[in-house]
Amino acid sequence: MTLQQLKYIVTVADKGTISDAAKELFISQPSLTNAIKELENEMQITIFNRTNKGIVVSNAGDEFLAYARQVLEQANLLEGRFLNVKKQSPRFSVSTQHYSFAVNAFVDVIREFGGNQYDFTLRETQTYEIIEDVSRLKSEIGIIYTSSKNKEVIMKLIKQNSLEFDELFVANPHVFISSKHPLAGKDEIAIAELEEYPYLSFEQGDYNAFYFSEEILSTLDRNKNIKVRDRATLFNLVIGLNGYTVSTGVISKELNGENIIAKPLKVNEYMRVGTIKQKNVTLSRYGKAYMDALKMHVSEYA
Repeated sequence: MTLQQLKYIVTVADKGTISDAAKELFISQPSLTNAIKELENEMQITIFNRTNKGIVVSNAGDEFLAYARQVLEQANLLEGRFLNVKKQSPRFSVSTQHYSFAVNAFVDVIREFGGNQYDFTLRETQTYEIIEDVSRLKSEIGIIYTSSKNKEVIMKLIKQNSLEFDELFVANPHVFISSKHPLAGKDEIAIAELEEYPYLSFEQGDYNAFYFSEEILSTLDRNKNIKVRDRATLFNLVIGLNGYTVSTGVISKELNGENIIAKPLKVNEYMRVGTIKQKNVTLSRYGKAYMDALKMHVSEYA
């Protein structure tokens, strides 16, 4: 087993295909395929399952890749410390639902470790993809929530993918509305008061069952529904249409501006927000710093 072989399999896992990885590594596809097979034979495991649709990381491959990434990071640190070689760009990825504190913590990590070179990724994406990203090590950390309605399904998926959930805080549901909304002056808002206004939610693609919804109380019938893919669009529609969405109540004026406010929703429910990561895998220094930054930004809600 060599560091080069470890780099090969990590690149294939990141790119998703042998052809894209070969281009990234500047080697031929047959050479890359042979190198992977040699490593699999030596370690007596199957890292990638070959299917008609391409390659898929196996369960054993998930665990092997986690250790491979740690070995490569440590090797890069050693080379940067003791050899006069060009230091590789640090790499770190997070997949998350649409939370401002997740962005703020990501900024903190870049400020701490960014330097002149880095390759960091923040994916604000769909719930199922967050679990899949972390299980396949596309992201080191994921951020999702559970409630009384979706907890059983979400925690089952987390367990099936050999992940673990670490609670950050528990929040009462809040309504995000414009500061000029007709209900903006109220201390609390009841669900019935929102009936005439457009309800905004994040689209979940093929996995659109209510337990994957990013918004709590997604099973309620609403006359006006709008689904979007990104946070900026959602908040623009909240302001432009007097719409609303439901979330934790944790809001960042720096990111979302003064025009978006949070009001408690009169409902007997909760949102348990937490992180997911691979079981029995030590976080990288970037992952540890990100977790510390997250806890700092949500400390008043924890």
